[in-house]
Amino acid sequence: MPWSHILLVILYRITCLFSTECQYHEQLTCSFRSLSDSTTGFSGPAELREPRLEVKRSSSAEVSAMAAPQDSNETSYLLPPNSKDWEEQGIPDFVYGQKELVLEGIQWPGTAPGLLDTPPGSRFDSALCSAWRQRMDLGLFRYRLGELQTQTLPGAVGLVAQLNVERGVQRRRPQNIRSVKQAFDPEQFNFNKVRPGEVLFRLLREPDLPGALRQEDILVMINVSPLEWGHVLLVPEPTRGLPQRLLPGVLRAGVEAVLLSSHPGFRVGFNSLGGSASVNHLHLHGYYLARRLPVEGAPSEPLDPGGRLHLLRTLPAPGFLFYTGGPGPDLEALIGRVCRATDYLTDHEIAHNLFVTRGAPPGKTSPSSALTGVRVILWARKSSFGVKEGEAFNVALCELAGHLPVKTSRDFGSLTEAAALALIQDCLLPSAQAEEVQAALVAVIAQDEQ
Repeated sequence: MPWSHILLVILYRITCLFSTECQYHEQLTCSFRSLSDSTTGFSGPAELREPRLEVKRSSSAEVSAMAAPQDSNETSYLLPPNSKDWEEQGIPDFVYGQKELVLEGIQWPGTAPGLLDTPPGSRFDSALCSAWRQRMDLGLFRYRLGELQTQTLPGAVGLVAQLNVERGVQRRRPQNIRSVKQAFDPEQFNFNKVRPGEVLFRLLREPDLPGALRQEDILVMINVSPLEWGHVLLVPEPTRGLPQRLLPGVLRAGVEAVLLSSHPGFRVGFNSLGGSASVNHLHLHGYYLARRLPVEGAPSEPLDPGGRLHLLRTLPAPGFLFYTGGPGPDLEALIGRVCRATDYLTDHEIAHNLFVTRGAPPGKTSPSSALTGVRVILWARKSSFGVKEGEAFNVALCELAGHLPVKTSRDFGSLTEAAALALIQDCLLPSAQAEEVQAALVAVIAQDEQ
């Protein structure tokens, strides 16, 4: 036998020996580094620079070598090498328990330049990132997401701008939507029509979490036009044909996904119809952004004596704040309040956006406050159907929170804090209507708590 053949056999056997172990070693290296002028195009003072998520991606060949393990009881979230086997494999389950919902110890690192130590990713982070990266390497996205230029806009607010030209050009056109209460239309694009390989796993909670209602099946699938690394959609059983109206089950899954991640920058959000939702089929967004955002520690004031509803008055946009210190009855109560508030907005044809992030408790906090719980911020806003061409960004859940995905290099280079705030403020309700909505939501929360 020629030496070349012998070497190939040896390499093959070594690959088989270690393939199962490699399957479970996360190839995503998440480390925080201070941004340099060369990577961001930002030449501001050092104190305005923020850490970023550095991602090392494996090649398609490496991904294929890590496909389903041969001899292991562990669940694989990777696709088989042959695309013909994807549908037959079925959707793997990611089953989690209460002990994996982590509140303490998840904080942003310091601002000193250089490589900073970070805790290892959680089991959820490992499953999501490895499966997401494999789909990127297999070409299941509309474009390959490279390193995005990122800058904190000079100013007092701390808006984070990112250049994402491909999303602005290649994302799916929004559906023809004319009402916040529009019914689901099976003839339009919906998540029953995605390719089998786009679904990463089914998110399932163990049934014995105290004080929690039964959790419905939630599919975690890639967003084929990603905003950032790890951008996924959380979709309740698609065959139910649910319109884009927030329900307790999917909101609970979104909040618990934030708690399952050990990355302080994993956030979840919701866009209503008329609030920049492009698909009328119930879903949440989830993604990683290695930057602090203004809403995490913005100060608030209570709107009711029980402290169940607070108001954020600070920029980039005033919003209603709900807060929970952890899983259990407190979280279940929060989910009920939020959904009663969004039900009121939907029933009254008021578009809205929602953002879920680790954050500080309500009250007199600051941008650097510790992340002691989960903040859910709700914004009522003007309805906007379709995409506004010619603007630097479209206002939706992440923009209201202070993360601005910018469409063109020209806008990215010239965008100022004042211009960005003007775009955001233009989407908010007039002051008189905003006051009416505030009074109505306070009444809704008070009535249902009695």
